[in-house]
Amino acid sequence: MNEQVEESNSNGGYGALLTVGNSSNIAWHHTTITKSDVIQRNNHRPAILWFTGLSGSGKSTLANAVHASLFHRSDLTSKDGSTLASLKRTPIHSYILDGDNIRHGINQDLGFSDQDRIENIRRIGHVAALFLDAGMIVLTAFVSPFRSDRNQVRNLVNKNGFGKEFIEIYCNASLDVCEKRDTKGLYEKARKGEIKDFTGISSPYEKPLNPELIVDTGSKSLVECVEQVINFLEIHEIIPRNQN
Repeated sequence: MNEQVEESNSNGGYGALLTVGNSSNIAWHHTTITKSDVIQRNNHRPAILWFTGLSGSGKSTLANAVHASLFHRSDLTSKDGSTLASLKRTPIHSYILDGDNIRHGINQDLGFSDQDRIENIRRIGHVAALFLDAGMIVLTAFVSPFRSDRNQVRNLVNKNGFGKEFIEIYCNASLDVCEKRDTKGLYEKARKGEIKDFTGISSPYEKPLNPELIVDTGSKSLVECVEQVINFLEIHEIIPRNQN
């Protein structure tokens, strides 16, 4: 076993030794199965769909609905609507990374100060990049209020020569609409001063300047918003067109 490991190392499985942050003498291990191999097998391109917008703008709702649409896309149905279990199209491999869910685990040590928000997005950017490397379409739903943080993730995932894989989707809903929705009662608490550093009230939100897609979640129905995202993915050949 040791001989096999040593042979693998001598064949160039590892890159040069580097110092990255506080980690020294580390090297990138190049895997046998490449990202191109995975893309070819999946029959769809990987991408990060980065849903950004104010709290209550519909990011998580839209991401979840798009995820469901992609999941069921491979189902073939007969004219009476029943699923033909024996016939399946190539499935679309997707996963959701939701802002609240992430803070239940890997980012539970972070608060909502500007510095913690920056670190929150840095971490999730690297996690999303791992899903991207696995050939998946990863849907991220985060307020991500600062342009510089979103651009940092964009630069991280678009640097490897696979084209534009970071797709910024601005969920456009006004503060007034989001505050009226107030699905979690957070705006009311923020107005009372019970929540500090709340985006849109006591902390700024920087709208995307040139997002790949703007979805008017404040005025359009969920069905219309999902169709807009799916159409974008088809037009840009990230997923094959649905022939149903």
